[in-house]
Amino acid sequence: MLGDLLAQLTDETDALETLMQLGDLSLIETARTKAAAEGLDLASCVTQTVQHYVATASDEEWVTLMGLLNRSAGPGAACLKRAFGCAAP
Repeated sequence: MLGDLLAQLTDETDALETLMQLGDLSLIETARTKAAAEGLDLASCVTQTVQHYVATASDEEWVTLMGLLNRSAGPGAACLKRAFGCAAP
């Protein structure tokens, strides 16, 4: 499940679609603000943020994410929120 989710969130088309389908306006605004600050389009920003999260997350963070995914009805939201440093769902 986690591998499929991460593959989805590192594909620009799928990542952007996932972000928009969540309907979390705060998360979307966080992503838009970061994209503008970094001079990226939104899809690139989402995938690069997820890739950075995957590359730098500590063991403790992975355990936290796995716990959130197990309890979450929306694993995409949980993963994106952690990657963008937002509060967990």
